[in-house]
Amino acid sequence: MIRFDFQKYQYKKLENYDLNDLKERFLKDNQMSGWYRLDRTDFDKILDSAAYIRKNCDVFLVIGIGGSYMGAKAVIDAMAPYFSKKRPEVLFAGYQLSSDYLKELLDYLEDKEVMVNVISKSGTTLEPAIAFDKVLTFMENKYGDATKDRIFVTTDAHTGALLELAKEKGYTRFIVPDDIGGRFSVLTPVGLLPIAVNGLDIEELFYGAEEAKRNLNACYYYTLLRHELYQEGKFIESFDIYEPKLASFAEWLKQLFGESQGKENKGILPTSTINTRDLHSLGQYYQEGKDILFSTILFAHSDNTIALEEYHKTLDRVNEIAMESVAQAHYEGHLPSSIISMDEISMENLGYLIFFFEMSAMLGGYLLNIPYYNQPGVNGYKDILHRRIKEDA
Repeated sequence: MIRFDFQKYQYKKLENYDLNDLKERFLKDNQMSGWYRLDRTDFDKILDSAAYIRKNCDVFLVIGIGGSYMGAKAVIDAMAPYFSKKRPEVLFAGYQLSSDYLKELLDYLEDKEVMVNVISKSGTTLEPAIAFDKVLTFMENKYGDATKDRIFVTTDAHTGALLELAKEKGYTRFIVPDDIGGRFSVLTPVGLLPIAVNGLDIEELFYGAEEAKRNLNACYYYTLLRHELYQEGKFIESFDIYEPKLASFAEWLKQLFGESQGKENKGILPTSTINTRDLHSLGQYYQEGKDILFSTILFAHSDNTIALEEYHKTLDRVNEIAMESVAQAHYEGHLPSSIISMDEISMENLGYLIFFFEMSAMLGGYLLNIPYYNQPGVNGYKDILHRRIKEDA
């Protein structure tokens, strides 16, 4: 169960808000909204492939950048025990250019049984292209002709260098749908295959997303509230979590909102904190710094009832009191907060939040009158990077 509190620690109260414009624009939108369908078309293929992968490897290596890995990592990390030797390990590569990481990764894989999922629409994005080139050489040296049964490609249905390579080599292929952008692709084969390989129930993830789709009022309210705060000069939204397992989920939220709405000199800058840790670093600025912040708190209850006898409370309750105390202090210091709380971290609750925030990112794009589905600023750095690599002697 998920609860929303958009009132207690907010100055802004949306008493009479008109949803007609948002709803009409959404009904007319036919660009890049394929994620809204919650399509189960590839479920059987995903589940069959995941079962095969789990049976035949120690490490499942996911190669991708941005939306090609962040959604899957968000779900896997949220559901993972802190201390686990689960097999297979799901590891990630191709999201940075660290020589040390790639070298140490290849050394680590040397005595492991490995399978690989490379995810890219084009196959030419620099970071995953470099990682896959090195990993493919490693795989072919290790497995020879059997390599083709150990590589799974998630790419465009029609064009691209990665698609052509997959056809040539005979790799198992999954499709990145044409009308779904990377940061909205968690609930497609992009995210679902790694999540399923991790042994998590993707059906439960979909149940939660479908529940969110049936109950959009909270999403509409949250979207309009954050837009009103932006109009009043609150330019930074901090996603504050009180359970470190949600750190990767907060990273996905930063990508979702940053890439969707940071355009044309508009948009709210998304950032995040892991509390109570960051109260002892950023907390001072949040409390008394420049008045440009608002907070969206993601709180997850725990069923681990660790008793604190001296306080006559559980540790979970003390964590909740800490969250409420911070929200109250920030409110008194002119930093308003919304609270989204889960009764537990579960696949169903994560699915709900994924759909909730995807919907809000899109609707917020409507309110800003910007195209929410593209990322020209990212392409700008890519163009300069490729040119400078060619020019570098």
